[in-house]
Amino acid sequence: MPGIGTLNEKPLHAALKEWYAEPGDRFEVPMEGYVIDLVRGDLLIEIQTGGFSPLKTKLRTLIESHPVRLVHPIALEKWILKPTGKEGESTRRKSPRRGRIEDLFMEMVHLPRFLRSAPFTLDVLLVREEELRYYDDKRGWRRKGWLVEERRLLEVVESVQFATRTDWMKLLPAELDTFTTKDLSETMGIKRMLAQRMAYCYREAGLIEQVGKDGRSHLYKRAG
Repeated sequence: MPGIGTLNEKPLHAALKEWYAEPGDRFEVPMEGYVIDLVRGDLLIEIQTGGFSPLKTKLRTLIESHPVRLVHPIALEKWILKPTGKEGESTRRKSPRRGRIEDLFMEMVHLPRFLRSAPFTLDVLLVREEELRYYDDKRGWRRKGWLVEERRLLEVVESVQFATRTDWMKLLPAELDTFTTKDLSETMGIKRMLAQRMAYCYREAGLIEQVGKDGRSHLYKRAG
């Protein structure tokens, strides 16, 4: 799939684009000063393997004239590869961390109002991937010298689409009527910080509303 924007394309992005494409799709299409990963009829499809913050201006511009779909992978399972120092040899171990679909809110905090934008849809791809790392003691001090060189797709396990209010509300536990982020964290089995980001996105999108406080914590309920 050679074209504009593919020269420095990373393996995971290229593999997801190939997996997601359908016959008739156009690749790397220049439009309104940007390059679109896939164009399917009137639909513009962006595949983002990293953070959402750099996409804010681009998506806001494109959504004014076209329906936009953002495709984002979350690693359910990750294998880490590190070179041993011997030519062509590396170690391979399974990361103890398993991703889950709610991890999407770590990035959706940059685009919270897109949850209620009708021309916008989000496809979350739950994947298995490999992460190739290399050692650089000067740049990689936060990871004991190890930096990520590239990510590789092993398998797409499931695709989940968020297109409507109902889709987003399915993630909220049905048993929670009014709740704090602590309640959300404990009920869903997620970290408090992730629960806070989730609540922020839902509040900004008008899906939940603040109705008071429980001690020092904000109290929320589903918006009417």
